[in-house]
Amino acid sequence: MPLIATASPESATGKVAETYANITSTIGFVPNAMKIYSSSPALLENIWSQISFYMKHPTLSFPLLAAIRMLVSSKQECEYCVGFNQAMLINHAGWTQEQVSAAMKDPASTPFPEKDKALLLYVLDALIAPKKLERSRIDALHELGWSDSEILEAVHHAAQNVAEDMVFNTFRIERDY
Repeated sequence: MPLIATASPESATGKVAETYANITSTIGFVPNAMKIYSSSPALLENIWSQISFYMKHPTLSFPLLAAIRMLVSSKQECEYCVGFNQAMLINHAGWTQEQVSAAMKDPASTPFPEKDKALLLYVLDALIAPKKLERSRIDALHELGWSDSEILEAVHHAAQNVAEDMVFNTFRIERDY
């Protein structure tokens, strides 16, 4: 049980019920990762809006975003997010357990093409030592076809994931997958 009260889909009212309905119509249920925000309807709506943005992203693929979340969450020791994204990669992106395990040990071993792998590694380096990243790394990403907006959005996704991991770990979110 989380350390703060959460609203179930059956007990939710107002803006929380409305956002839960949007979540359910999109993914079929309201995960604990969303329920944890039910005590703040505006924050719940904001978080869902961000998730929706990335779910519909035209160039940052589902597997790339899930790998970013899994690897970021690994560094943050968020068991909920690591497990959730591992399951997403295996069940929805077609990765094998061996590929997930290898990526956890060495992110450079992910089964991505060079373009996606380079962005993933840049994002992970940004998480660890952002002030050490040089312009040449962005230039290399540009040469692979990434735009400034895509690079920014990928780094933002990772940074937002750090915040989510902190919230989930602080309030002891329970697995529901």
